[in-house]
Amino acid sequence: MSKISHITIDDSGLPAPTPEIEQERKVAMFDLLEDNSFDLPAREGREVPPGPYRLGLSIRERRLVFDIQTDDESPAGEFHLSLGPFRQVVKDYFQICESYFDAVKTLPPSQIETIDMARRGIHNEGARVLQERLEGKAEVDTDTARRLFTLICVLHFGG
Repeated sequence: MSKISHITIDDSGLPAPTPEIEQERKVAMFDLLEDNSFDLPAREGREVPPGPYRLGLSIRERRLVFDIQTDDESPAGEFHLSLGPFRQVVKDYFQICESYFDAVKTLPPSQIETIDMARRGIHNEGARVLQERLEGKAEVDTDTARRLFTLICVLHFGG
């Protein structure tokens, strides 16, 4: 499979993220670029340029936009996903993250671990929704979907 070699997030016009959200974004971007699996399948008989790919993520007209280019910045594809299927899982993810960030400051490790397990469960659900929405458009493994979901949450936070 191919991979993402560069990622940009167009967050212009969005409110500044909290320090915790900014940290989640940095970690997700670093992890994503270190290890990911991203490939564009052939569609409608069109040939797809091989990766690695440059990925631009943005929200335009209330839709999540994946703008994909080859490493030499030639267009490789663009698709738009409705944000509707992500709304509830993003909301749940932010609520559990807020609980987690608060817990780290005051609660014992056993309670933090319980909240973190719930957070991972919601994160996995977000990754599953993303993989479903990408079906036929892009092929990603679970870890890549998890990291992309984190970045979608960062965009959704201000959107």
